[in-house]
Amino acid sequence: MEPSIAALDAAVADCVACPRLVAWREQVAREKRAAYREWTYWGRPVPGFGPADASLLIVGLAPAAHGANRTGRMFTGDRSGDVLYAALHAVGLASQPTSVHAGDGLTLRGTRITAPVHCAPPANKPTPEERDACRHWLESELALLRPTLRAVVVLGAFGWQAVLPLLGDLPSPRPRFGHGAHVQLGDLHVFGSYHVSQQNTFTGRLTPAMLEEVLGAAGRAAGLM
Repeated sequence: MEPSIAALDAAVADCVACPRLVAWREQVAREKRAAYREWTYWGRPVPGFGPADASLLIVGLAPAAHGANRTGRMFTGDRSGDVLYAALHAVGLASQPTSVHAGDGLTLRGTRITAPVHCAPPANKPTPEERDACRHWLESELALLRPTLRAVVVLGAFGWQAVLPLLGDLPSPRPRFGHGAHVQLGDLHVFGSYHVSQQNTFTGRLTPAMLEEVLGAAGRAAGLM
């Protein structure tokens, strides 16, 4: 079978490589949160979301237990996703500002969203070993996107550390993560943003304006605006 984003996404969704993550995601899917007791949880690894010819890639951390682990789509169904998709819509990269479930009609323009870890981890903290076990999925995704990819936005230091080594030769000293960080690696622009976690957005460490500024810069670098 010829490699493709669709084939990769299907393979990601069937992964059982990390016993701790498999046990946790399935436990959450069985027990559910009271507010979602009528839902049938996805409870599997969550593949990337967005077109196969994206010129902009957004990289998070891992699915949320009652967000993407419930809905089956990256950043869908939780407060972090509310912030991210509202900002993407504000800069013209998402068709709507809300992301409720996988069939809600949301589409992304020239943009794809993925994560270095595809299963929901306990306490939102994957181990270094789990990150490394999931690395080949991200590596494959980047390779498939590379012909069209022009910009990457990395949400948080965990993603920054996972993604940068996969993007080619890095300058010395290695670029440090920070909100608004920008490094150019050949024809690829890489931007850093604080993660859209509730810890950051509720405290004002990351505001909608700050996120929109980074997404706008990345969208321009990707030729999307």
